[in-house]
Amino acid sequence: MTRALAMSLAALLLTTATALSQPLATVESRFAVKETSDRLAAELEKRGIRIAARIDHAAAAKAVGLEMPPTEVIMFGNPRLGTPLMLAQPSVAIELPMKMLVWQDATGKVTIGYTPPSALKERHQITGQDEPLTAMAGALAGLAKAAGGQ
Repeated sequence: MTRALAMSLAALLLTTATALSQPLATVESRFAVKETSDRLAAELEKRGIRIAARIDHAAAAKAVGLEMPPTEVIMFGNPRLGTPLMLAQPSVAIELPMKMLVWQDATGKVTIGYTPPSALKERHQITGQDEPLTAMAGALAGLAKAAGGQ
């Protein structure tokens, strides 16, 4: 029994490590972080997608006497895409609403990043929901490209 438990634990840890190691999908922006975030917010509003929150990490750091490069997260959702996923696998709710990270690196390059829906599918073992996952993937890629000026 102890061997079976150890094997199960090892398999769980390997699956978790694989899912968590998936990189963000990224798009380089031609604009500064604030302008990129503003462009993303405008594109979301244009598409009728509700913005749940906009978090300025650099401003929060500054408020406590710390400094970091411009970094913002915009959280947004479309219940028509997210609800079927949560009904199929409730654990995916921890990942929703979707988020896009806009950050400036040490060289001044601005990047937009987001978790690809394929990672959600794998991480939460979602089955039978290819249609909303595919729609979500297309929407996220389009939003990132529009925000980044591509």
